[in-house]
Amino acid sequence: MPVIIDEKVRKSLPDLGVADAAGVEALFADVRAAMEAERKALVSRGAASDAERDRLCKELRDRWLARKNGLLAFVDVNWLKASPKGVKPVVGRNFNALRQESAAFEIAALTKDVPLRANDEETGAGEATAGVTVRDSVGTAIGHSSRAVPSDLTLPGNRRRLGSLHPVTQMQREIEEIFLHLGFRIETGPEIETVYYNFDALNIPESHPSRDDWDTLYIDAKTVLRTHTSPVQIRSMEKYGAPLYIVIPGKCYRHDNPDASHSPMFHQIEGLAIDTDITFADLKGTLDFFAKKLFGEDIRTRFQPSFFPFTEPSGEVAISCIFCAGEGCRVCKESGWIEVMGCGMVHPQVLRNGGIDPEKYTGWAFGLGVDRFAMMKYDINDIQLFFQSDIRFLKQF
Repeated sequence: MPVIIDEKVRKSLPDLGVADAAGVEALFADVRAAMEAERKALVSRGAASDAERDRLCKELRDRWLARKNGLLAFVDVNWLKASPKGVKPVVGRNFNALRQESAAFEIAALTKDVPLRANDEETGAGEATAGVTVRDSVGTAIGHSSRAVPSDLTLPGNRRRLGSLHPVTQMQREIEEIFLHLGFRIETGPEIETVYYNFDALNIPESHPSRDDWDTLYIDAKTVLRTHTSPVQIRSMEKYGAPLYIVIPGKCYRHDNPDASHSPMFHQIEGLAIDTDITFADLKGTLDFFAKKLFGEDIRTRFQPSFFPFTEPSGEVAISCIFCAGEGCRVCKESGWIEVMGCGMVHPQVLRNGGIDPEKYTGWAFGLGVDRFAMMKYDINDIQLFFQSDIRFLKQF
């Protein structure tokens, strides 16, 4: 049955030949039967230790409920979201009921139901001493369950559970690795920044909306929590001069109300390349290579004109939708494209502010949100999950 269910949830309703409510009810009945069969099999099997029980419960839970590759996630994408309009209400009703029933697959519920098996050695010893009263060292009679059993020193010890890297950290390191192989190096800078480095040196005038109190978190009139990692560009130009090839990861802060797509703190990576004869073609080739390395060789990139005070000309980069392969879906708003970053040629005034001669050197820069890339890569629909420290969420990565 598990193999059949695995195949079914990966197909759409039309592919399964389901076109009416009765067929939908039968499909969901198969899913419920498979869920219950696998749960009962685990309960019947039991576990030899707490560690084994935790592992088996997590494996079963992740098989059905994991956000990215859980079977219910496939049901959501292939049956509910892709269902024909005629059967969508009955699919939605059954899916909601299924999600409620899936509470029995949470680790706490499974752990409560799965029993610990008696140790085989102890069982054998119990049979050998059946009917015999065992006495302790001072001659007091004790029951069979309290008999002394020699410890097996060859058994593995109890180990502390190991954690894992946060999904945002994993995404950041994956991006960094691509650019490190291209010859870039990593630079960092302070998160509490001066107005000069955060705005003035980047050619952002005092009239720009980003400098308002309702966009930027000010500490005082001359100090802010940096709104982007771009100040490190100026600091690196002053420190190293040209040529310069760097990527700049780090936290940024803006006056945003938290919701599914916004957070007052977020993570950003910027790239900067400065050298002689650098052109926009170099920028396009680098970012196209980066997108293919990160999301796959089938990804296409699109550049559209835009405006940023610190680059000229400027552009916005979009990639073909990784969820529908560019055909159009809810995520890409039926356009087939997802905007992922801004970029452009470094403005000559920014080069001058960094102590570099714009008559001799040119450069390009880009900036992207690491959290947003992680949401796309791992199919996460709420940025707030990254900052809630929910162990049930983090254990999936």
